[in-house]
Amino acid sequence: MHAQRERERERERERERERERERERERERGRERVPAIEAGSLQRVHRAAAMTDVDSLNEALKAISVSTELIEEELKPHLDTVLTALLEKKTDAAVEVVRSGILPTLAQALQSRSSLSCQVALVVAEMAREASVREPCIEAGLVKALVPHLNSGDQEMLLNTGRAIGRICFDNTQQQDQLVQSGVIPRLVSIMKEYPDNDPLVNVCLLALCNLADLDCAREALVEQDVADTLILQLKRAPDAERRHVILEILGSLGESDALKLQFTESGVPEALSLMIRDLQGHSDPHDLCSIKIASNLIVSLLLGDESMQKCFGEGSGEVYQDILSWLQSSNTQLQLSGALAIANFARNDSNCVKMLDLGVVPHILTLLEKHVDEGDVSVQHAGLSALRNLAIPATNKVRMLEDGVTERIKTLLRTDMPPVQFKLLGTLRMMVDGQEGAALKLGRDAVLLARIMEWCGAKDHAGVRGEASRLLAALIRHSRSPEVVRAVARADGVRHLITMATSEHVIMQNEALVALAIASAIDIESMRDPFSEAKLLPTLKNMLDDPVGAVEVKFSALGLICTLANSGVMRDELNSVNIKESLNKLADHSSSKLATQASSILTTLSDTS
Repeated sequence: MHAQRERERERERERERERERERERERERGRERVPAIEAGSLQRVHRAAAMTDVDSLNEALKAISVSTELIEEELKPHLDTVLTALLEKKTDAAVEVVRSGILPTLAQALQSRSSLSCQVALVVAEMAREASVREPCIEAGLVKALVPHLNSGDQEMLLNTGRAIGRICFDNTQQQDQLVQSGVIPRLVSIMKEYPDNDPLVNVCLLALCNLADLDCAREALVEQDVADTLILQLKRAPDAERRHVILEILGSLGESDALKLQFTESGVPEALSLMIRDLQGHSDPHDLCSIKIASNLIVSLLLGDESMQKCFGEGSGEVYQDILSWLQSSNTQLQLSGALAIANFARNDSNCVKMLDLGVVPHILTLLEKHVDEGDVSVQHAGLSALRNLAIPATNKVRMLEDGVTERIKTLLRTDMPPVQFKLLGTLRMMVDGQEGAALKLGRDAVLLARIMEWCGAKDHAGVRGEASRLLAALIRHSRSPEVVRAVARADGVRHLITMATSEHVIMQNEALVALAIASAIDIESMRDPFSEAKLLPTLKNMLDDPVGAVEVKFSALGLICTLANSGVMRDELNSVNIKESLNKLADHSSSKLATQASSILTTLSDTS
């Protein structure tokens, strides 16, 4: 206990010594400071100055509010005081201006077009930085009073007016719509054409257009203004990324209009964007990379218009098309993605597809896909496969692409675990075998491919992948018509997936499945018999025939399969066991002569065999 008390006393002495050292440090600092009485006086001076500022503002507002005539000599000094408070961002200065009730006086000054107008417009512009005062400005008629000043020949007046209107109407769709109706769009474009080198003024006009560009009425107004040339000029002379992004945002919004898409393309917007991308490539600045992303996306968007797309393609020699080919080989993932999407857009008609194949685009896409096989970008893989699928639509292209080993190279993507890529890969392979017996035979005998297709046919969480896998399976049988493929599908347990596909809600998938099953049955009924029984195919077929709202084409395809089974003789007993004749007798009187004839023919076959 004694030792413990001693340690506590020692700690207390140490704390006292520390307090003494702190007092000494304080005394040292005190010698360097202004004496206390002087410091106190300084604080009082600041408080007094603040009070003076508030008093000056209040006095100026009061003087303006009681003024009965707009006499410049009287009002100007008071406006100067108000403006100073706003520019120095004095607390609640804008709110005080509104409370003072002088807004109608400001509107009157603007309407009179007096020499005070420019200063008043600046006061309103600075005041409207505060969101809470914008609605009172509208109610006081300031916007209506400001709009005519957009026709001024004074650049300072235009600048102040533009800023005031832009801030008051920011994020106010109703006011923006009224602005467009009042004719501000042509004037904004004219100002940029008249004063292209006045950066602050151009910036105000661009921001205004950016805020208005989403309105349909604004887009309609801009169709008549040939705004593309003006925007291209400003894009080329943009001093920084911020200005670039505003212009790109305007182009993006306006480019959603089909009329403006074509106007933009004819005015050279895609070429200007492509040139900008070329100049920025290799830059690592995030703002530059953002500009590349926005611009390349915008080019892809412009290609959605048929006429725009053809102009940019230029029979394969267009400047934009040539640049897009280089994007496929870029190290910039965003450019790779935009390049693949652009190629898919160009491949919307057969002549372009054939021309691009002649020009050697396919190897570039395949190389790009191979770069992204392992832990690559899913969007790039998806876009690349979309491009290949579109290119493979013309029959002549299919043959050439198969000869070039396209299917073998894209099969490397089979190991992907990403559903969007799986979906697009299956669709691309299906397109490649469409009408191509050799390709269907080769893929249909590929055990690794079939195993993966079976796995994807059972994808519980991805209906799209499941559907595409089943459609590819059916396509392999339909286009190969090969006993080898039929037996391979049966061994891989694929028949049950085709029967499930036959009950799909999509008529095209039902028909594809039923036709594939009919072909398989005609080729090798023995391989089909057990899977048919296990999957209860015949009751499913009977339900299709009896369905009162079932599509006629589905019933006809079902009859085709039943006809094949009836002709084989092997499954006659099974057909009779489900009383298929009852359903056929009903269809024999169907309003569709095609269905009635087919049903009667099958009844005759079953009667003959019995």
